[in-house]
Amino acid sequence: MKKVCFILIVAITSIGSNYAAELPEPIEKTDYYDDGTPNELKVNLGNLLFFDKILSGNKNISCGTCHSPFMSGGDGLSLGVGEGGEHLGPMRTLGAGEQAIASRVARNAPSLWNVGAAEFTKLNWQGVHSYNAERDQLELPSGPATPDGLDNVLAGQALFPVTNVTEMLGQLGDNDIIDASIGFPRGTPFLFPPQWDAIAARLQQIPEYVSLFIDAFSEIDNAEDITFVHAANAIAAFETHAFRSNQSPFDRYLNGERQALTVKQRRGLDLFYDRVNGVGAGCWSCHSGAFQTDHNFHAIAVPQFGPGVLPAPEYQDYGREEVTRDPADRFKFRTPSLRNVSITFPYGHNGAFGSLEAMIKHHLSPVDSLNNWDKSQVTMKVSDEFNDVDFEGYDDLTLREELADANELNPVQLSQSEIDDLIEFLNALTDPTVLNMHWMIPSEVPSGLPVGD
Repeated sequence: MKKVCFILIVAITSIGSNYAAELPEPIEKTDYYDDGTPNELKVNLGNLLFFDKILSGNKNISCGTCHSPFMSGGDGLSLGVGEGGEHLGPMRTLGAGEQAIASRVARNAPSLWNVGAAEFTKLNWQGVHSYNAERDQLELPSGPATPDGLDNVLAGQALFPVTNVTEMLGQLGDNDIIDASIGFPRGTPFLFPPQWDAIAARLQQIPEYVSLFIDAFSEIDNAEDITFVHAANAIAAFETHAFRSNQSPFDRYLNGERQALTVKQRRGLDLFYDRVNGVGAGCWSCHSGAFQTDHNFHAIAVPQFGPGVLPAPEYQDYGREEVTRDPADRFKFRTPSLRNVSITFPYGHNGAFGSLEAMIKHHLSPVDSLNNWDKSQVTMKVSDEFNDVDFEGYDDLTLREELADANELNPVQLSQSEIDDLIEFLNALTDPTVLNMHWMIPSEVPSGLPVGD
């Protein structure tokens, strides 16, 4: 349920480690939904839907725009540019005239690596899309309006970018999708189903899609049977298949190939897992398990900038508190997986850091880093409309002090050579098979809309 868009937290434990961590078990196919082999017909359908702009209100953006194969499953921007923008990655513009974007997306688009693994039960930076194992139910923003039939939390996550005015939906009066929910108060869960039905109606009008849905789902016999739940399940199947990544040098090392890591990478591994007489960087305390994440939420004083996220005040982002409404969760964000981290920059829940070295150094001394943050690391298009407010959050000294007070990490001393070794180990988490992802981009989609930028 997607990145699951993934801040880099090379987590330095706030209490210190006094023992070495056990290395994780190797990743297995059975760690993924459908034992790693989702239905091929659903995958193929989801592939087309992932890159088809028909799902967006104004037919100008697809899932693949912000989770681009050209950008390792992200968009290369600190803060995303949703519907109304043009082109891909750092070259994406803010649009022009009536089509110009109304706001930047408030958080970094997380990459999608391994979000089809069943252990990823909390997705997005604040965990707003989750699966509650105790209750065996999905917990989604749609609440009681959540439709039946979703395969998993990843499919549940796919329901919502299409209903976000900044990401894919557009503004009221722009198109038939957003206007389908006129009359439903904003913020109520019941405004979502009319929008999902309106998107499904578009798909029902495209004969090729009708045939593909009938082939992929046994319960679909004709166009009228197609719902957006079916589309979400297909997209989730595609993401499970396409973004599976478990062939890095570190994976080979875990599978017994001890020469898969260089000497520097092994030194970095020892630092990461506190394997030097029980001492190291403590990264494993949050970046644990086979995917290097504890799936939990932590406050580490990442500088705040951008438009902010409700219910926080303007230009502020309260993170996990958005979901729990508990002030104790303020400024906490999900620990991202570190798989393919060397190619999924920029880092942080808002892309505040442009390099692994900068992100690691932030963890070593978060408060000092916060107060001396270099804004030039931010990757986003300048704009006369947004320039004056982009850094309102960071320049608010009261907010900055609150961020510092919430920080969980104690300062840690590492030499530059040790930092270099950590970076080398993080490089060993990159799967070479994902360096060319162009294979997943269809030459055309059933809607006939352009697939490129």
